[in-house]
Amino acid sequence: MQLKGDQLAAHLEKTLQAVYVVYGDDPLLVIEAADAIRAAARRQGFDERVVLTAIAGFNWVELHHAAGNMSLFGGRTLIDLRIPTGKPGREGSAAIQEYCERPSPDALLLVTLPGLDWTEEKAAWLKTLTGAGVAVKLIPPNLAELPAWIAGRLRRQQQRAEPDGLRFIAERVEGNLLAAHQEILKLGLLYPAGDISLEQVQEAVLNVARYDLDGLREALLAGDAVRLTRTLDGLQQEGEAPPLVLWAMTEELRALAQVKIGLQENRSLDGLLKDARVWGARQSPFKRALQRIDVNQASAALAQAAGIDRMIKGAAGAGDVWDEFLRLGLSIGAR
Repeated sequence: MQLKGDQLAAHLEKTLQAVYVVYGDDPLLVIEAADAIRAAARRQGFDERVVLTAIAGFNWVELHHAAGNMSLFGGRTLIDLRIPTGKPGREGSAAIQEYCERPSPDALLLVTLPGLDWTEEKAAWLKTLTGAGVAVKLIPPNLAELPAWIAGRLRRQQQRAEPDGLRFIAERVEGNLLAAHQEILKLGLLYPAGDISLEQVQEAVLNVARYDLDGLREALLAGDAVRLTRTLDGLQQEGEAPPLVLWAMTEELRALAQVKIGLQENRSLDGLLKDARVWGARQSPFKRALQRIDVNQASAALAQAAGIDRMIKGAAGAGDVWDEFLRLGLSIGAR
């Protein structure tokens, strides 16, 4: 069974499954979901807990030992298996699949993982875990969704902020939910329950945004000039390597050009997106970007990217590569 993060709380009010696997790119969401499962397990009589961390040299026999070691007092056991790399290896994959074929009636297996790419999500061991119980994939809110996420967290501590205040917080904690969580808790300590003004938010909240290449690609596809500028500035300040920035931008530009050319040839959009490796949540912003640009723009942007590549390698004239990145982003219709 596959659940979304917002479905987990209601599910945990029912009888628990034998196996849970929780994974996602944001550590805060994974930690909170795993904590909720542990709390539900305690409420339903899983009084013993065994923590296993599958790092280099881990002996996978311990998984079966944990399931087989019954408490002297007849209690039930929560097996808390953590795989920090997200890759159990051949031995671990076999051990997990073997366990799921005959899960212990007196144990609950909780597996926590980092974010997985689409190939890892198709692995046999993960499919076996999902088939034996519940998989929860945690997807962090994007910038447009972040104000509502923050508002929900504020409601938990009986506080409310104006829309401008929510956007202010979102822009300063973008890409860093743990920092967002800490800033929200700080607002709870500084101010009483009730409404929080924009001025109070501005006085309390630090600029703790964490910028990454995924955010850059999102801003590029969205045509969001403000976010694109802010993200490029953040990446520059954080010392991101220019070749990686160029790679991230060029990947999107190449896919846009490929699909636009295919559409001119009257090929199926679904087939073109698959060929361009555009899947899942990325499809919606990608389709909107397709409506905003034409083939000539996409081709010119790729030529511009080639020029930046020569600049990075020292084979072109002098200039500020970060200014060129911004020009490149603006060239495909950023607003």
